[in-house]
Amino acid sequence: MTCVSAEALSLEVIFLHGLGDTGHGWEEAFARIRRSHIKYICPHAPVMPVTLNMNMAMTSWFDIIGLSPDSQEDEPGIKHAAEYVKTLIDQEVKNGIPSDRIILGGFSQGGALSLYTALTSQQKLAGVTALSCWLPLRSSFPQGPISGVNRDIPILQCHGDADPLVPLMFGSLTAEKLKTLVNPANVTFKVYEGMMHSSCPQPFKKLPDY
Repeated sequence: MTCVSAEALSLEVIFLHGLGDTGHGWEEAFARIRRSHIKYICPHAPVMPVTLNMNMAMTSWFDIIGLSPDSQEDEPGIKHAAEYVKTLIDQEVKNGIPSDRIILGGFSQGGALSLYTALTSQQKLAGVTALSCWLPLRSSFPQGPISGVNRDIPILQCHGDADPLVPLMFGSLTAEKLKTLVNPANVTFKVYEGMMHSSCPQPFKKLPDY
């Protein structure tokens, strides 16, 4: 969804949907809170078999094998998906949007991918908004701060305390890990009472007014 010309933009949001979803629903959600100086891009994941869902084919950024902390992860798929998101960032930079004006965001699986992509990107980004998610391949990251350009990136992480699919514990563990990888002062973890595996408008009202 492109609301205004690239030259007039102050900020851009690339937002990644969750498992089995598409970008269309998020386009509609952003249309209700649209700001004239922000461009929203809501790409669609490819269709693939998902192990967690008995190998049923559905939109998915990468395969999900299990939802426990010790579940095997689809490392090649996660890295491939991150490279795809990085190509989206590169394309927007070519279109005239500085990378440090681009926020990555996502819900559930899309939020997980947005975190991994930002922490491994060589493009300096404006921030990350990660909803109801976790950090993929967490053991592949260093014990201390990352050395990349996004070691001071602002991260807004939001989670419902009644989430039955991605438990709040996953969000809490992710927030603690993020604070060791980037400037901990820039990591904000918001917990929403009674919210299940869903989203609400509040995080998007916190986008900066550059």
